[in-house]
Amino acid sequence: MSERNEHRGRGRESGGRSRRVYDDEPRDGLLSDLVGHLHALDGRSYAAYRAIVGRYRAPGGWVLHIDRVQPDPYAPPTRIHIDVPADSPGLEAAADLLGTRDGRLALGDFLTRELHAGFKGTDLSIACPGQEILERSSVVLRLDGEDDSSPAHWTIEVRARLALPAQGRSIQGHAASRIVGRDLVRELETALDLVGERAERLGEHARALEDHRALSAILRQRGWVAFLADGSMLPRRSGVSDEPLADGVALTAPDTLAATVELPHAGQVRGTAIGTGVTLIVGGGYHGKSTLLGAIERGVYPHVPGDGRELVATLPEAVKVRAADGRAVTGVDLTPFISHLPAGRDTASFTTRNASGSTSQAASIIEAVEAGATALLLDEDTSATNLLIRDARMRSLVADEREPITPLVDRIGALAAVQGVSTIMVMGGSGDYLDVADRVLLMDAYQLRDATQAARRVAADQPRDLTALEDFPRPTARRPLPAPPRTRRGPIRTRAHGTRALVLDREEIDISDVAGVVDPGQAEALAHALRALLEQRFDGESNLRECLEDLEALLDDESLDALADGPRDRPAFLVRPRMVDVAAAVSRYRRLELA
Repeated sequence: MSERNEHRGRGRESGGRSRRVYDDEPRDGLLSDLVGHLHALDGRSYAAYRAIVGRYRAPGGWVLHIDRVQPDPYAPPTRIHIDVPADSPGLEAAADLLGTRDGRLALGDFLTRELHAGFKGTDLSIACPGQEILERSSVVLRLDGEDDSSPAHWTIEVRARLALPAQGRSIQGHAASRIVGRDLVRELETALDLVGERAERLGEHARALEDHRALSAILRQRGWVAFLADGSMLPRRSGVSDEPLADGVALTAPDTLAATVELPHAGQVRGTAIGTGVTLIVGGGYHGKSTLLGAIERGVYPHVPGDGRELVATLPEAVKVRAADGRAVTGVDLTPFISHLPAGRDTASFTTRNASGSTSQAASIIEAVEAGATALLLDEDTSATNLLIRDARMRSLVADEREPITPLVDRIGALAAVQGVSTIMVMGGSGDYLDVADRVLLMDAYQLRDATQAARRVAADQPRDLTALEDFPRPTARRPLPAPPRTRRGPIRTRAHGTRALVLDREEIDISDVAGVVDPGQAEALAHALRALLEQRFDGESNLRECLEDLEALLDDESLDALADGPRDRPAFLVRPRMVDVAAAVSRYRRLELA
């Protein structure tokens, strides 16, 4: 070993003062070299870990890259990525998936899950996936060249984190060498051994995604909003677990709502087809109304085998809207629902930093339509009552000219007929919507019934004055301005707090009511997407929909790496969000300005 390498990473004396000098040139060697160097670093100052930055070739043919070392034991873990040739032994089952975008998505999602399970109990970590099969930046399929027909031209890039161990601020080199030389090798090579049972599970994973994609296409072809296959298990284990309830009641379609579809892998499937227009979900308390709506809400995403909702599909642009007291609203035309406000406040371009329940939900409806939503999902439990209904007694007590709110029940028919936006709503406390519903689904002890004809008889026997409006004006196309130049000092921060909030520098954006964000990685991607739109795309001339279309095209072309902080950054925890959810994040940004 040369003198330079012998002293790499050690402190050196200079001019009578002790100072540390580290060679920042990345290493290039074998994995065994890294293991030996970590042994040699045992007991040194934690900063000496910086010397291990570099690339290390393993006997199995893959290459470990240590990209950035954590500066101290309490900092975020060290960033690593591993390049694996896609034609490595054991990866034959992945070859057929490389040729399509969905195949690569399924493979990346599956490998993320395998590695996450294997890394448990070690100092290695990777993104934690939920029940949905989603595009993730944790495992990326990279084409090296132009020919995508051969696995030899593909590389599987795994992005993970490594917590380098210490005692106090001293390196535990022997422990670090075990993490790299034992844990990483074992779990990586196990996850990449796609043979036997693991190969079969990968196949099931890909088939679940392909069937859901096909089912989503059928929805558009047949003019349905959602489809729920017979045998689907909708109840979840608990309020804090998205896994299926072991002894739940399986769904069966009533004959009057039943339809049959043909899917690539599942074959002929019977289930409940929910058409366009207005759909009510009714029933007694605790009988499964919100469970049914929740399954429809999550049906915009494909689910992993065994989830119980694999063959539940909803139009991908469906948006759940709710009241969100205190949210920001910027330049939204609320006149379809709110004609005037006290003190002459403008509702044609309504702006507030602290919306009420009714104004927040009205704004969310208008914003969703502006962003391209094809269906709205509502639950009365999370809605502003005065926006949903205004019964006959209240109409008699408070004259129309004194009431600025036009309730949704008066607008919901025109929303479907004029704007082509359907609504599925849970309603258990008011019969006013029976007059405007195209179909009524009754949940009885988690059994689905078609109550449409019974509802029509009730409406006929107990008539009410109908005030449904025939028009629903198209929302104004808002044109966001770029973010103003930074005027305050402080850190540049782009991150998320779970699925609850985004952080841009000093600003926190509450997205807790954006139900389409189901994975923390989606929230992280939303934060980066919002910054990119504010700083690079918004120009005051293009409307929000046009900006979102450009963003989606960019993600299609460059994947989630388009949201990276820089050309050398490899984001490991991003998950692709829907553009309707990006629009919701934009709308909740308190510093948003419009042209």
